[in-house]
Amino acid sequence: MATAFTGPARAAWEKPRPVAAHQATQRAVEAAVAAGVPGVAAEARDAAGVWKTAAGVADRTTGAPRAKNDRFRIGGMTNTFVATVLLQMEAEGRLSLDDSVDRYLPGLVTGNGNDGRAITVRQLLNHTSGLFDYFADPQYAATYLTGQEYLDHRFDTVTAEQRVKVALAHEPPFRPGARHWYSNTNDVLAAMVLEKAAGKPYAYEVRKRVIEPLELKSTSNPGTAVGLPQPSGRGYSRLFAAQPDRIDDVTEANPSQSWGNADLISSTADLNRFYEALMGGRLLPPKQLAEMKTTVDNPDWPGSSYGLGIERLTLGCGTVLWYHDGGALGWISLAAFTEDARHQLTFSYNANWGAETILPLVNAEFCPQTP
Repeated sequence: MATAFTGPARAAWEKPRPVAAHQATQRAVEAAVAAGVPGVAAEARDAAGVWKTAAGVADRTTGAPRAKNDRFRIGGMTNTFVATVLLQMEAEGRLSLDDSVDRYLPGLVTGNGNDGRAITVRQLLNHTSGLFDYFADPQYAATYLTGQEYLDHRFDTVTAEQRVKVALAHEPPFRPGARHWYSNTNDVLAAMVLEKAAGKPYAYEVRKRVIEPLELKSTSNPGTAVGLPQPSGRGYSRLFAAQPDRIDDVTEANPSQSWGNADLISSTADLNRFYEALMGGRLLPPKQLAEMKTTVDNPDWPGSSYGLGIERLTLGCGTVLWYHDGGALGWISLAAFTEDARHQLTFSYNANWGAETILPLVNAEFCPQTP
């Protein structure tokens, strides 16, 4: 299904963009660092070419600067890759988005009011399943997301089934289809459905259908490898609520704990190339791309709506964007783009704080700026 970029098309994207055209974005990047984010790497693309920047440090110990081509954990943007493969498989007649989860994972989603027979693949992808988010389970969060417990357990291997079991110990917050609510459980199950329908590992399908055809040289599924491929910086987190000034280096961690929903590693350039190919129709037929862009309102963020692995947002200046963000311990990233993806911005913070600086950065790139 996927086709690679042609040489001439890629050359057009690689035309350097004058720095002066992105002065507001540069200021917003520097403001994020001034607000406490260790380092930022960003890349913007439009008809004039490519503009890259980096600010701050990649390593708080050595002071090494953040590099423009750093690789990083992309967190929830992994979901767009999974959704793309599932939609490709739908186009091939290998599954339907309206199939029940139980068809592929019989008997898995059950108990405490949860019923995989009543939840569709589509509802996993647009987060309307009603399934509890395993990240919100107090014991799981205490063990794998915060404090000394995280430091003690960050190299543990945790299976997808274990994480789903945590979610199913809770009653669903609402019935399937009632509303949108982002739950990481949906994303894990979507990757499990992909594997069952394909008969091959999810990482294999993503690599063969997306990464290799688009020549995403900096994008990888790490399996259980705890480190990051080079070049990359360090990732930082504030794990201890009672010690708000304490910062821990959390670069190394077992990616099995985010298998299927947040485990991919990439770069700003690769993510821009991926989303341009996706929105430009190079990865999906028109019918499936239209399904991906069919959204449900996000009641928790007015002006935003969620499709199948991508989100839609109207900025205060009126500009309509599609985007996906990605959060992981040590990292925040976001890719935003116009519907035709002819104007894009992707950036990465090497810390999982500073969220208040994200919207100003996006506005700086996509909204008209006063002199």
